[in-house]
Amino acid sequence: MSNPWLAIPLCDYEQHMSLPEVQQLGALADLFAKAVAICSPASVAILGIAGGNGLERIDGKITKRIVGLDVNPDYLKAVRQRHRGISGLELYCVDLAEKLVQLEPVQLVHAALVFEHAGTGHCLENALELVAAHGTVSVVLQLPSQLEQSVAPTGIPSMQQLKSQFTFVDPDWLRQTLEARGFRLTHDVRYDLPAGKSFWMGLFGRQ
Repeated sequence: MSNPWLAIPLCDYEQHMSLPEVQQLGALADLFAKAVAICSPASVAILGIAGGNGLERIDGKITKRIVGLDVNPDYLKAVRQRHRGISGLELYCVDLAEKLVQLEPVQLVHAALVFEHAGTGHCLENALELVAAHGTVSVVLQLPSQLEQSVAPTGIPSMQQLKSQFTFVDPDWLRQTLEARGFRLTHDVRYDLPAGKSFWMGLFGRQ
């Protein structure tokens, strides 16, 4: 079965995420900036980088290597064009749910709303294997809401393809799973969105 993200134009995704009834693009950039500020990593990997939302929050004097991974090659092309002034940028086209990647580990791996779509099999394994010794993985999860659907019913038809393969990930389950793999929760925060949804971000340090 083809990955639905290959059929969603970047403009549709970014428009959907920016709409008043969604308002997630800025929130995700804020959470990424918070993770980077806490960790001050010399190297970072972003799983599901899309169009590079939040890359402008990175301090190039501190973070010298930036790895972006995404399944959609058009998204990566947009990142390359938008952020061609960033040095140390590495972009890889890969389906994280299907393939285990072999890359030099980084000090911070950031996975925002990735496991809900790509699952917690190969994708989670990729996230953990990319974390260097004493590094950190930051995970942003969407929390269930009684008021809002998992994928908001906006007027952008292509985004509705994601509903059938969206699965919530429980933060407590994630914490227990990562603790069993040698990662300890060092920081967490809840981010409430104006439209009624909420995000949870947890930072897990490799012991």
